Amino acid sequence: MRRSTVITLAVLATAFLLVGGPSLLFSPSTDRVAPEEADEPEPEIVSFEDSDSGFWPYLNQRRTHEKRSPVNVVVRGDADRTLRLLAEHGEGDWEEPEHDHFDADEFVGLDGNETDATETNGSEAFENESEDGNATAGADGVGTEIDDRIRPIPPTEIPWSQADGATRYAYVDPGPGEDAYWTTETVQYEDGEYYGYRYHIRAYESPNPDDRWIAMQTHSEHFDWFTLRHRVDGVEAAQLRLENDLMAIPGVDVQEDVQRIYLANSGPSDADGWATQVDLTAAATAAALALAAGRTRGRGSGDGTDGPLESVRRAIDERLTDADRERLSAAADRIEAQHLILAATILTIVLGVRIGGIALDRTIDVLSAHAIAALLYPFIAAGLPISTYAIASGLEHRLGAAVTASGSLAVAIWLDYSLLGVDVLPLDVVVQRMLVVVALGLIAAGAARRATRETRFNGFLLAGTLAWVLVLAGTLLGYL
Repeated sequence: MRRSTVITLAVLATAFLLVGGPSLLFSPSTDRVAPEEADEPEPEIVSFEDSDSGFWPYLNQRRTHEKRSPVNVVVRGDADRTLRLLAEHGEGDWEEPEHDHFDADEFVGLDGNETDATETNGSEAFENESEDGNATAGADGVGTEIDDRIRPIPPTEIPWSQADGATRYAYVDPGPGEDAYWTTETVQYEDGEYYGYRYHIRAYESPNPDDRWIAMQTHSEHFDWFTLRHRVDGVEAAQLRLENDLMAIPGVDVQEDVQRIYLANSGPSDADGWATQVDLTAAATAAALALAAGRTRGRGSGDGTDGPLESVRRAIDERLTDADRERLSAAADRIEAQHLILAATILTIVLGVRIGGIALDRTIDVLSAHAIAALLYPFIAAGLPISTYAIASGLEHRLGAAVTASGSLAVAIWLDYSLLGVDVLPLDVVVQRMLVVVALGLIAAGAARRATRETRFNGFLLAGTLAWVLVLAGTLLGYL
């Protein structure tokens, strides 16, 4: 019993040190989530001096005035021409999404009513601060903030297919004498990999053709293979990316046609309340602008500071005693080829699924989003525990097998995020990752020879398998 407790604590410690601890240092703070208010205030409309129509500076998954996705780019001009010029002259590979879409519930066979409920509850939502407000912006871009708190929606309630092509409503006002109404996007554009990291734009054209404005919401996101969802990482990097591409359009005067206007919609994700406004109404066919050399376009921080894993490693090293180092040295002497094979297999599966999804999406047009996910997700859901059990069954010590499996999965998760350029995770994602790391470690411990002396169906194996199934099933069903 004492040995079993030590092994369980070792697996939990591995999950916390390699996943939970570093992630919690950089995860969104819970004090940014505000409670829902009973009364919904009248939304303030953003309008311009030379137009009668306007828009509310948020998008929503439902036709309610909850502050979700902040509008962060406004273009004065024709929608078709703007998006054509963006695709032709921007440095990105902007194109309309071509994937078909489905909810994660389709994998688990929910009936129509349950699927509809998931679609209603799902949202590509951003966490919001309690002091967020709406704004009415004139020509000077100055807004007036009002209070409007929201009910937070956890990121894992977002069906993964809704990140590409899902309906988001904009609230637009045609002007005097007409009622404001909710409308769906005019067009969507994306740049990047569907199963990797990408930038995503939703554009909404003015209800009055003569007003010639397009409100846009752009954000960066990545695909999460453990939850089968696209996850929004933020809006600031995507806004800068789109801003630079718009400035690259011939005829745009960077000094005269590009400005920042304050919409007072800060708070969701890393939105600061300032939107980019680009005037393309006077842009003519001209020589391309010479953009400033050395402009930063990457996603990485590049500040030379130590990453979270390096900081944790240094802190642990400073606290180790000589006796601790002797124990670690003895443990290192127990390392066998099977440990290395187990670690390499776990790393290969996790990173292979990521690379395989991107490669299949790029090269095989006949495979739909359904088919690619159905083909590769079993490697995560079944391939990881089965291969772990098969390889760990050749190991003698339960502790070594457990730490190797859980540690390798944690490292694979960090490498996957590093390849994507993701450095901030929501708290519920951190918890989900810690649970799968613990579950895989228990499966490995239950497969080791010392654990199977009396029976192969021992407590470690049963607990690990049950935890693995419950965590993945609970995630797909929206409970985690």
